[in-house]
Amino acid sequence: MDDKEKITTGGTPSILEIRALQKSFGPLSVLKDISLSVDRGNVVSIIGPSGSGKSTLLRCASFLETADGGDILFDGQYAMHDGVYASKAELKRFKTLFGLVFQNFNLFPHYSVLRNVTEAPILHGEDKEEVHERALGILKKMGLEGKEKSYPFQLSGGQQQRVAIARALAMRPEVLYFDEPTSALDPELTGEVLKVIRQLAEEKMTMVVVTHEMPFAKAVSNRVIFMDGGVIVEQGDPREVFDNPKEERTKQFLRVFER
Repeated sequence: MDDKEKITTGGTPSILEIRALQKSFGPLSVLKDISLSVDRGNVVSIIGPSGSGKSTLLRCASFLETADGGDILFDGQYAMHDGVYASKAELKRFKTLFGLVFQNFNLFPHYSVLRNVTEAPILHGEDKEEVHERALGILKKMGLEGKEKSYPFQLSGGQQQRVAIARALAMRPEVLYFDEPTSALDPELTGEVLKVIRQLAEEKMTMVVVTHEMPFAKAVSNRVIFMDGGVIVEQGDPREVFDNPKEERTKQFLRVFER
């Protein structure tokens, strides 16, 4: 993809735009013509039943999976256009624009908390002292001051997930992706992590959150997307989607959470 092809949304582009995204695993079509946009400073929550394609969408948007077709744009520039990816050098640059927080933390078990948070920026060539100073500030913000020398096995699940968020923030991303960040946690620890994400939302961090936490999605999101069967069934303002859904499938899904 040459430089002339990278651009051209015109005006002020969304920080993330996905158009007609498709992904199959063998004969199984997991994403079917998915299109969405995320404006800078907004929180977009993606809800839906298990197996609806939510996590695969995030994995394609973060290049952990190779999509079969469609467009992915960051800040108006094509990372993928008509199913053709940008060069390796360009993709490497695009990967610095987002952070990804997994449901199972994915911390390095043999690294301390501080090293887990600082490893990636240092490997990317940033000054070690500056990275350490930034990491200490982020850990304090995450409520983890004094845990810098601890190892993951010494932390609760909620603390481990907060370290994972700190690690993502240490790269100073434009967008944070969360893939069901509380699904491995009990209710008390879930509250710890959701509080941190709420704080980030108040600070206008751009986030895409795959979640089963409906009250959280309604309270924090600027936009909610309901997926089922690899398609976007409904999307819109959280109050509209939750309080007055238009599609019968959305109503059926949300009734489960009202019981």
